[in-house]
Amino acid sequence: MSSTNKTEKTTNKVVADNRKAFHDYHVLDSWEAGVALLGTEVKAIREGRVNLRDSYAKLEKGEIWLMNVHISPYSHTGYAGHEERRQRKLLLHREEIRKLTGRVVERGLTLVPLQMYFKGGRIKVALALVKGKQAHDKREAIRKREVDRETRAAVKERQR
Repeated sequence: MSSTNKTEKTTNKVVADNRKAFHDYHVLDSWEAGVALLGTEVKAIREGRVNLRDSYAKLEKGEIWLMNVHISPYSHTGYAGHEERRQRKLLLHREEIRKLTGRVVERGLTLVPLQMYFKGGRIKVALALVKGKQAHDKREAIRKREVDRETRAAVKERQR
C-alpha cells in the first residue's frame, strides 16, 4: 500500500532583490518576516512591481516597520489604491523582535530587507542585520570579484 501523505513543496518565488545591500553592507544575520499589506499591494507585488533599493527597517515601540519600499500601483485598480512608499509592519515573533532590538540598539547595526518572495502563497521578506561597509571594503570586494572572473576565464581557456 502506498501512503497518502502529501509532500509540500516549499518553492520560493523571488519577487524582488536588494542587490545593492550586498555591496553596501556586511550581512551578519538574517530572518524571515511576514508583511502586513493591503490587497492592491499584494496584486502589484504579484505583477513584480516592487523595488527594495534604499529600503530599511526601523524599530518603533516594540514593533518593526519596513520603510521606503516602493510598490507601484496595481495596473487594474478601481477605486481602491495604496500609497507607494508607506511604512509597512513586519510580522515577527516577540522573542525575535526582542533579539533584534538588543543587537540594533547596543551595537548600532541596521536592519535591511534583502529579498521579497512568496512562500506558501504569502509574501515574506528576508530581513538582514547588517553593518555598513567602508569605501576600501567595497573596492576590495570589486577587486576580488574581478580576479575570480579572470581566473575562471583563464581556466576555461586552458581547457579548450
